[in-house]
Amino acid sequence: MADRPLAAGWSGRVRRRLGNFQEIGPLDVNLQPRNSTWLQKADLIFVDNPVGVGYSYVEDDSLLVTTDWQQAADATALLKALVKEVPTLQSSPLFLVAESYGGKYAATLGASVARAVRAGELNVTLGGVALGDSWISPEDFTLSYTPLLLSVSRLDDNAGDEGNKIAETVKEQIAVGNFSDAEGSWNHLLGFIRSRSGDVDVYNFLDGSLDQQASGETPAASSSTSTPSTEKAMMKYSRYLSGKGKEDLSAGSNTITGIMNGVIKEKLKIIPKNLTWEELNGAVYNALASEIMKPRIEEIDELLSYGVNVTVYNGQLDIICSTIGAEAWVQKLKWDGLKTFQPTKADSLLWFQQRHQGFC
Repeated sequence: MADRPLAAGWSGRVRRRLGNFQEIGPLDVNLQPRNSTWLQKADLIFVDNPVGVGYSYVEDDSLLVTTDWQQAADATALLKALVKEVPTLQSSPLFLVAESYGGKYAATLGASVARAVRAGELNVTLGGVALGDSWISPEDFTLSYTPLLLSVSRLDDNAGDEGNKIAETVKEQIAVGNFSDAEGSWNHLLGFIRSRSGDVDVYNFLDGSLDQQASGETPAASSSTSTPSTEKAMMKYSRYLSGKGKEDLSAGSNTITGIMNGVIKEKLKIIPKNLTWEELNGAVYNALASEIMKPRIEEIDELLSYGVNVTVYNGQLDIICSTIGAEAWVQKLKWDGLKTFQPTKADSLLWFQQRHQGFC
């Protein structure tokens, strides 16, 4: 529909699955209508991106993207082709909506799209970029972990001292551009926090049992694996969202894996038969390992300099992309409007859906 907003979603994992079937799409994981779908307000696009996750694939791992900007170039090319195929989208404001590592993608993609628009290569209006709990400044988030957990008594002082030392190591490695080692130290910090906090849930510091509840693992069992802490945490969070715990990623027909490799795959009719849908791809993670700890504050400044609306929102209970960290990186913006933005009175908002759902 002409002039109807178009929202394109990116997340830190498979957007088609998480955003579509577990958050804002028209159907839930049981393929039942969702009465709160964003489709009521805007057209939606969910992209399995970067290539290699979800249904997207390469025939050789050497073709996987290794930088956020390569991913942005791929996604910008996709948008150019989409607008050419569906010309009515030229009159629809485009909103890039992202969360977690997807917010880092959205920063580079937003800048890439804005440049293409300014160069006359892409005929759309970039309506805005929305960043939810987004991994914009790894340094600021990493430095926030220990103070946050100390303040809510999830770490004791001894663990706090050690955690701060690891975080400072991450900061030093980022400062000299040693991003691969910084990623390793950051994962070490997450593992240390889990071991000294009663296995705190990194997406909700009030909960210390969600991880085992979702995976059926004991803390000892979960800490013995070589899987990066971030990859484990993302997998468990997605299981938690589905409300099905460990069963969620099994092959049952009413599970995410079941429907994506069953009815959805059949419906699309273009997925190779030998391709199995996967939520997380270790090869993709490894290809981007040296990129994970790079900040994207400059890209946010670039978007703001073009007059693009940037919305930053955060969950209070998140550790990985904490509110403290988000507030810290916002203060580093060189945006001219920051001085007038800071003293602006913040109005609290409450909303309800049968029970208290949110406060900000």
